[in-house]
Amino acid sequence: MSKVPEITWTFWVTKIAATTLGETAGDAVSMSMGLGYLVGSAVFGVIFLLAVGAQVASERFRPSLYWTTIVATTTVGTTLADFADRSLGIGYAGGTSLLFALLIGSLAIWHYVLGSVSVNTVSSGRAEMFYWVTIMFSQTLGTALGDWTADTAGFGYLGGAAVFGALLVLVLAAYRWTRVSRTALFWTAFILTRPLGAVVGDLLDKPVEAGGLALSRYSASAVLIAFIVLSLGLFAQRPAGEPH
Repeated sequence: MSKVPEITWTFWVTKIAATTLGETAGDAVSMSMGLGYLVGSAVFGVIFLLAVGAQVASERFRPSLYWTTIVATTTVGTTLADFADRSLGIGYAGGTSLLFALLIGSLAIWHYVLGSVSVNTVSSGRAEMFYWVTIMFSQTLGTALGDWTADTAGFGYLGGAAVFGALLVLVLAAYRWTRVSRTALFWTAFILTRPLGAVVGDLLDKPVEAGGLALSRYSASAVLIAFIVLSLGLFAQRPAGEPH
């Protein structure tokens, strides 16, 4: 039995909320609390490892544990990307290129070792480890890509949200009306939801003079947590591949 959820519209809504939460919560720890990107990465890195360990040790799909692990990947992805881009000075373009290479490498090795990167096959410990490493790279890449689009490319936060929203619509169109690999479309959409969440999170909490709404990072994070908990309570999630 797969230990990841069936891919439905509720999955994508929850995923976007979780990636937005990763941005606001990551910024709250590294910036609002003043801990910095390195310490923030260390804090969220420990949480990520604990969450992944619990997820892999679990004998069945548990929605609350799965989404806790997803949020852990988004928060550590936010602080890691910011540390690489800003503290190490490699810039958004350099960080995006490096993380894209790591992501493609992770998918390629996963496919070479196990023969498939479909979420329906994530039922063994080995497949889960590949799954979560790939997700962590995708979440970190999404932060760097979102920042590059909004800042370096000059689209701003609203413009960046429009760009990634439009790309997701194209992925949906390809799913509806083409025979492009469903696995390829899944990972494309999964990757694109992260920069969408990154620019939406920045839109919520960045200063007005920088193009944001200057909302409290703590308040925004609390609302997003409540939304995710509510969605999990209202909409039951099945494991991927489970018969209806």
